[in-house]
Amino acid sequence: MNNTAALTLALLLGTGLLSPLTQAAGDPEAGAKIFPRLCGGCHQVGGSARPGFGPQLNGIIGRPAGTSANYVYSDAMKNSGLTWDRDTLIAYLKDPKGVVPGTRMIFWGLSDEEKLDNLLAYLQTFSP
Repeated sequence: MNNTAALTLALLLGTGLLSPLTQAAGDPEAGAKIFPRLCGGCHQVGGSARPGFGPQLNGIIGRPAGTSANYVYSDAMKNSGLTWDRDTLIAYLKDPKGVVPGTRMIFWGLSDEEKLDNLLAYLQTFSP
């Protein structure tokens, strides 16, 4: 490999351009505007987040479903075997009862891909 190619590869790796996990697709600021309207009635995020009608969502990405502390989950959610990654969250937010039949989450679903990307980018800002 010549020096130019090696330098280019190093720059791409260093800036994260080759890693899809480095940064979520979407705009976290736009997601911050969506969250209160679509999720904030039941869920909280941030340093003082606590469960309400739904569990707090800090660290949701990578967390096994039904495991947030201080929240009583439905048996369906506890036994779903899911881990919340990007694809699972998108599927769930599009059709909660289709992904976890018996969930208590009352949400009609969100099909707008851009809003989903923005919402997930926002939630990712609350990952450890």
